[in-house]
Amino acid sequence: MTYVVTELCVDCKYTSCAAVCPVEAFHEADDILYINPDTCIDCNACMYECPIEAIFPDYEVPEKFKSWTQKNADEAAKFPVILNSKAALKGPKCVDPSK
Repeated sequence: MTYVVTELCVDCKYTSCAAVCPVEAFHEADDILYINPDTCIDCNACMYECPIEAIFPDYEVPEKFKSWTQKNADEAAKFPVILNSKAALKGPKCVDPSK
């Protein structure tokens, strides 16, 4: 099992999920984060940290986001690993989860 970042993260890209990842499974693209399924240890820390609920276990990804499971696997290899914690970012399309 692995966790999957879905389309909900596009142009939002909080990085608090990556900060709690114990194995550096997150990769950062310009407008989204991806989880490398080969690195992910299924600890589920990231899912609880994501303020917009954009991360799902692969067996619970909503039907409309099913293609994102493979997309994470493919795209993670193209982008650098997030190696250190950094301040949570918030992109222009991100909805404030507290509202």
